[in-house]
Amino acid sequence: MKFYTKLHDFYCGIDLHARILYVCILNDKGEKVVHKKIKADKQALLSLIDPYIGQVVIGVECMHCWYWVSDLCKEHDVDFVLGHALYMKAIHGGKAKKDKIDSYKIASLLRGGNFPLAYDYPSEMRATRDLLRRRTKLVQHGAQLKAHIVNTNSQYNYPALELHMKNKCVREEFRTRYDDPVVQRNINFDLAILDSYAQELKYLECFLERKAQQHRPDYYAQLRTVPGIGLILAMTILYEIGDIERFESVQKFASYSRLVKCKAESAGKTYGTSGNKIGNGHLKWAFSEAAILYLRGNDKARRYLNKLQKRMSKAKALSALAHKLGRAVYFMLKNKTVFDDERFLSA
Repeated sequence: MKFYTKLHDFYCGIDLHARILYVCILNDKGEKVVHKKIKADKQALLSLIDPYIGQVVIGVECMHCWYWVSDLCKEHDVDFVLGHALYMKAIHGGKAKKDKIDSYKIASLLRGGNFPLAYDYPSEMRATRDLLRRRTKLVQHGAQLKAHIVNTNSQYNYPALELHMKNKCVREEFRTRYDDPVVQRNINFDLAILDSYAQELKYLECFLERKAQQHRPDYYAQLRTVPGIGLILAMTILYEIGDIERFESVQKFASYSRLVKCKAESAGKTYGTSGNKIGNGHLKWAFSEAAILYLRGNDKARRYLNKLQKRMSKAKALSALAHKLGRAVYFMLKNKTVFDDERFLSA
């Protein structure tokens, strides 16, 4: 956990909502100089903080509508910090909780050096990252539709599928498969969405690849040298990292990627692990998938996994391999090198 400790003359805490803002500005002595509710409007916020520009830092909790506040501060050269939502527990405690109190607590955390920092993602890559994340949700929905078709097939005791539903020829077979018109209409509804997904996702992936080659062509080229990291995994890792220089060490990167677990201990006793949901779930997924794909057709990698399984279960061995891949990617991007298979397996 990192805290914002820089000193300013004024500290502005904003309780952020989609349509309103509750703004609290404290001076360096902790006295309130502004504490009011305004509309979520750029001009309204700018008018409120204008007398303090150059002396104030603005802090908000990381939730879905912080982008415009960050961009506004950058445009007018105002210090801006983003608060980690899971770490900002101080604003959720207390007997009473409302926007007015929350904004004061955020400003107080800033002033006291206890404001937990999240990453203010660069605006030029932000929209592409969001589009890539949305693609993941659409693919997951498509998988649910395919599962529904397969389950319906079993429900009515039809022969098992020999090919995957991703193949167009298999989907075509299901358009006239059932005698009951209601069941057939149910399946056709799934097929219509799947056909649309298949067409649009193909165009979307080409668009995202062009963006990745524009934003970070070096990262993209380096990541594609790792066996098992293809188009989607490379783009996911690229956009979820943003800039590898923001990680001071490989340990911090592994923690952020959820590739390691943290001990919970007190008075010399261990109480399992904690903070398993803190970090980037997209990177955790990407490296876990990459570990599985790395093993395909790779005899040396399989022997390495078997060696790990002599000391641990298969699940833990795969997690260890994902952790090792994450570390390798960190040093590749940091040192501007490509993947070395021999060195990776011998290290």
